[in-house]
Amino acid sequence: MTVDVVSTITIARPVEAVASYTTDPSNAPEWYVNIDTVEWVTSPPAQVGSKVAFVARFLGRRLAYTYEFIELEPGTRLVMRTADGPFPMETTYMWTAEGSDATRMTLCNRGEPTGFSKVTGPFMATAMRRANRKDLARLQSILEAT
Repeated sequence: MTVDVVSTITIARPVEAVASYTTDPSNAPEWYVNIDTVEWVTSPPAQVGSKVAFVARFLGRRLAYTYEFIELEPGTRLVMRTADGPFPMETTYMWTAEGSDATRMTLCNRGEPTGFSKVTGPFMATAMRRANRKDLARLQSILEAT
């Protein structure tokens, strides 16, 4: 069963500010509720081929995974795919200007759960959707306060 979750939010900041902040994985623990740590595997800055190791908590489990940046169009789109982790996942960020001072950010998570995660697939999608809404609200709060 494929998990495919899409969440959006409008942030009262220009695209450049939102894209720059979210493209830097070092900022992830600040706005992703479930991410505990981030460690660059390759040297920053983010670019196609960059790898970043994450440790997160999700559904009561500790998850360690490595994302590889597979597509980066600055200020438009970022696609990351698990290079190592509990199940194949792809995360996409898209930024669209809404006027000169606002950005519509779309966060997409798509993957094929395996093992135990396969059994919990439908519940996992619901939990991801809820977590993504919280993460985007936190992101909005952080960026609109600057």
